[in-house]
Amino acid sequence: MTTPARCRTGVVDVLLVVGGKWHDLDFARRELLALLGDHDAVRCTVRDDFTDTDAIDQADVVIAYTCDVRPTPQQSAALTAKVHGGGRLLALHATNSAIDAPAPGEQRMFSVPDAMPEFTALIGSRFLAHPRIAPARIDVCQPQDRLVLGIESFETTDEVYVCAWAPDLDVILDTALTAQCPGFPDAGVEMGARLPVLYRRQAGAGVIVYFTLGHCRGRFDVRDMGIDDLGHTDRIAWDSPQYRAVLKRCVDWAVHGDNEGEEAA
Repeated sequence: MTTPARCRTGVVDVLLVVGGKWHDLDFARRELLALLGDHDAVRCTVRDDFTDTDAIDQADVVIAYTCDVRPTPQQSAALTAKVHGGGRLLALHATNSAIDAPAPGEQRMFSVPDAMPEFTALIGSRFLAHPRIAPARIDVCQPQDRLVLGIESFETTDEVYVCAWAPDLDVILDTALTAQCPGFPDAGVEMGARLPVLYRRQAGAGVIVYFTLGHCRGRFDVRDMGIDDLGHTDRIAWDSPQYRAVLKRCVDWAVHGDNEGEEAA
């Protein structure tokens, strides 16, 4: 028995990039593929970095959930051309991060080099630090925005990111910095500063949406730092119904843009 189409569009080519360090990337990849699977217009190509510039060129939209994946100038140029030409880019969690871990035996201090300036210039932010994972209040800045319509300010337990921010961000969700960031250089941000959590940014004819929440870690994800097995998994950020709701809307937007009525049934 056939099933009627749910999306009133032709094919939407999606490049999903999930890769990097210190996160349960298999879990994140699975969850994002499940959300994309709600859209029968999607044809999805999956990569773990941005080296496949042909896939970038051919995609209608790029979705990235990465940590310390550093696009080269050539790869960043391909992404920039895609977005400026009218494509959509959905960046998630630590995609704006370049992080160098301390050498074995050294003080536990991570460095955050400006290692991919063309990429961070495109997406509008560069990771600098985060406090320890803890409960945080996420505030709605634009309650009429489709990505958060009907969602009130909420509490979640997640990583809150201190970043260098571009001045032209259209901030939809934000939070306050309420704790120090041990293990990172001083980012020069005062307590109480407002930190964008979800924003939109115009880039040429295209649009970028960045949602910084969504930390997850598996048992074996920090072996490079000398811990073979954490003995537990950490997916508490994904237990938030508000996070799940906003993430779904972000993926829906990535697939269909701002076209009304194109969300999956």
